[in-house]
Amino acid sequence: MAAFDVSQLRSQFPALAEGAAHFDGPGGAQVPERVAAAVADTLRSAVANRGVHTAAERRAEWIVGAARRAAADLVGGAADGIVFGRSMTQLTYDISRTLAKDWGPGDEVVVTSLDHDANIRPWVQAAEARGARVRWAEFDATTGELDVAAVTDLLSERTRVVAVTAASNLLGTRPDVPAITAAAREAGALSYVDGVHLTPHAAVDASALGADFYACSPYKFFGPHLGLVAADPALWETLTPDKLAPSTNVVPERFELGTLPYELLAGTTAAVDFLADLAGDASGTEADRRPRLEASLTALAAREDALAERLEDGLAATPGVTLYGARQRHRTPTVLFTVDGRSPAEVYAALAERGINAPAGTFYALECSRRLGLGDTGAVRAGIAPYTTESEVDALVTAVADLAADLAAGR
Repeated sequence: MAAFDVSQLRSQFPALAEGAAHFDGPGGAQVPERVAAAVADTLRSAVANRGVHTAAERRAEWIVGAARRAAADLVGGAADGIVFGRSMTQLTYDISRTLAKDWGPGDEVVVTSLDHDANIRPWVQAAEARGARVRWAEFDATTGELDVAAVTDLLSERTRVVAVTAASNLLGTRPDVPAITAAAREAGALSYVDGVHLTPHAAVDASALGADFYACSPYKFFGPHLGLVAADPALWETLTPDKLAPSTNVVPERFELGTLPYELLAGTTAAVDFLADLAGDASGTEADRRPRLEASLTALAAREDALAERLEDGLAATPGVTLYGARQRHRTPTVLFTVDGRSPAEVYAALAERGINAPAGTFYALECSRRLGLGDTGAVRAGIAPYTTESEVDALVTAVADLAADLAAGR
């Protein structure tokens, strides 16, 4: 497929035939046919849950191994350091509780107000349960940026974990994660990086980011609903989670409670392969998947950034529209806005009537929304995806302008 032949790309997404313009990718991307087929084919096949002695058992073993290798290629980790779970939220709770076993009064964890609550509340609650202290790093509400010093100034010899987002799911802000994780390591702390919102939009290298733990969610990059966390296998070896007595103690399986969803793992592999093929030769192999992913995601980022700039320019020129966060900075293609005189829910509903899906709310980035002055209501969020077109961006801008004009005219 030619690099970003958008019509060809869109033809691979059955849901797009329904006609809606989807700007809801930050909450979950639409799914290409090959991912749906991988899930369905696995469900139709014989898969067994014991050993590798029968064909069904070997298939299950192969599916799990393939998914670990695919996820490792995507985030730049080791295949035997990939842990799968029901969601990023569930995995973060499991890991926070495991790490907190060694915490006590006087220990500290650092969280940021820029983060999704899934990378805040598990750490806050784990710290409270052990009598440890929670320290808050605040971002600049005017620019939407999180200064490195806002985190590093809080570090001490008692810091145990620094939890930070790789990209804000509300604003798209991308903090300087390598600088933050380097400072955390210097202080003797572990870093837990929420990469859920970054992974669909950038060529990720968890090692270059310095993340001790890197978490993401396949359903944000065209896969099924589950979560994964990547870490060095040697780090996983030092941790002992609560688990059933008969279950394996082998890494990474010791952290995967119960039977894995084989069909969802097959879908995850298909999603990673889909990403690898976006701007490259679909005849590529697993051996060259990592460089193909890097090429595809780098090209994808350039296209998405151009569309996001087009959207921001259009909304910024619309009277009555307020944009949040610094424009055209190092961000994911995520635009947060409000329309004067209309609640975010009203804007969402009005756009939906025009076949435009740009939802409203805090999107679980509750602390971020509050710091922006948006309270528990939030704002309207529009996210650019690979299948987004210029005409869809223009349609969104026109629809918002019409809403603002109707209000100005008293309609």
